[in-house]
Amino acid sequence: MGRADPEEGQLPAPVKPPDGGWGWIVLFGCFVITGFSYAFPKAVSVYFKELMKDFHVGYSDTAWISSIMLAMLYGTGPVCSIMVNQFGCRPVMLIGGLLASSGMILASFTTNIIELYLTAGVLTGLGMALNFQPSLIMLGTYFDKRRPLANGLAAAGSPVFLSSLSPLGQVLLEKFGWRGGFLIMGGLLLNCCTCGAVMRPLDMGMKRKMEKAQDKYEAKEMLPIGGKSEEGVSTTDGTKKAKKAKKQPKKGKKLLDFSIFSNRGFIIYTISKFILVLGLFVPPILLVNYAKDTGVPDTEAAFLLSIIGFIDIFARPACGMVAGLKWVRPHVSYLFSFAMLFNGLTDICSARASNYTGLVIFCVFFGISYGMVGALQFEVLMAIVGSQKFSSAIGLVLLIEAFAVLIGPPSAGRLVDALKNYEVIFYLAGSEVVLSALFLAMATYCCLNRGKKKEPPPEKNLSMGGGSDTEEAESDVQEAEEHSSDNHQPAHSTDNAVVVASEEANHVAEEQSGEGGGCPEGDGEVLARDGCNTDQTVQRDSF
Repeated sequence: MGRADPEEGQLPAPVKPPDGGWGWIVLFGCFVITGFSYAFPKAVSVYFKELMKDFHVGYSDTAWISSIMLAMLYGTGPVCSIMVNQFGCRPVMLIGGLLASSGMILASFTTNIIELYLTAGVLTGLGMALNFQPSLIMLGTYFDKRRPLANGLAAAGSPVFLSSLSPLGQVLLEKFGWRGGFLIMGGLLLNCCTCGAVMRPLDMGMKRKMEKAQDKYEAKEMLPIGGKSEEGVSTTDGTKKAKKAKKQPKKGKKLLDFSIFSNRGFIIYTISKFILVLGLFVPPILLVNYAKDTGVPDTEAAFLLSIIGFIDIFARPACGMVAGLKWVRPHVSYLFSFAMLFNGLTDICSARASNYTGLVIFCVFFGISYGMVGALQFEVLMAIVGSQKFSSAIGLVLLIEAFAVLIGPPSAGRLVDALKNYEVIFYLAGSEVVLSALFLAMATYCCLNRGKKKEPPPEKNLSMGGGSDTEEAESDVQEAEEHSSDNHQPAHSTDNAVVVASEEANHVAEEQSGEGGGCPEGDGEVLARDGCNTDQTVQRDSF
């Protein structure tokens, strides 16, 4: 059973997620990264009017800055996966933090809109993408039993940062202008480097603990112990196999694992997520203009988004706690389907809202359902593919979502211009979200759950949230122990046992030691204490 390099962002199977400890620091870092990644492209919009005046461009030209940021966040998913698999999460996040910060700093010195596209759009967007994806991967390696709650708390960073970055940007714009605001925002993005620095690979800390425990065990073994005798252990064959395994070169690591497409659960999730993104972001984008067209004042119309953000802050952690319950977690995909269905029906039912009270009610229910979707989307994906393949899975999913993001909101805007009717757009967006919910629930039930009943239980769990990485790790450890016990066959000479290293002998002796006083049959391959026949024993001093 191979072990991945701890710096390559992969969790070795025997290492169990601690579900706490340093994981809470990792969770806070993921909270900050998620907040910057989702809120920053929207918060930059407060500078658009000043950019339009300085560069003599239209609103659609400046809006491309946010669009390019989001396109880089979603579209560079496979690139992020390749870099994480090659270099590890921590180095990639440090580089991403520097890129994001340098992009905004360079943008403060630009002289035309094209340079803004390249700096604030491409460079900053790429930097945030290199932070967002690795942070989710590290969160999945540190949490297993509490992973739904951890995902919910991390996802809450988006509404929290959105409600704070937008007012901060307005203050910076009034005091320092857009150039000074960009410069200070670039300095704030350096906090991404701090968050990347705390993403310590999990198995490095576990290795230190194991080494300390091994040293203590060896120290105890050196002390004289009477009244007990160890069972004989044959280590010749095991030693030879271990040496051969060390000499064999390591297999090349896949930079992007396309084998996840053989997982039916992943295919179902990807299709459902593509349909979802087509309509999910349309209502909040058009909400303010829709309210203004119904006669709502500008200040009250803008406050509607604040209501959604405020409800979203509490909905995400609460949904994460519900998803972590023992009787809910095995069926987390159905909870995700319910969240999408709730969101879609909210859009459809509010399509005819004609006054401010109706729009406020819509924002409350939309904030709850939107928060549920945000808290569960990556939890469901982690449950499907596991932490080992999550780095490749999220990259491919984000790439597919990028196409939906580029299709959904722009198409809705064109329909509004053509039809001059927001009601149809809300019906269409809600129908797409409802369709994705029904597809996910029905496909999960028909293709996965029924297949489980008919087929024998597979070696690896491909269901939507039925297993955990801890159980997989424990099963791998049991297989390794059974394999090592099968290798303990009698040898033929005392000389073979003498050449065995003390580390390996003590390790096997720990597993095979018993309470009896007898010695096994064989010549010269036995490690024994007092009470055994000297013809069949080897002194401990020779080791």
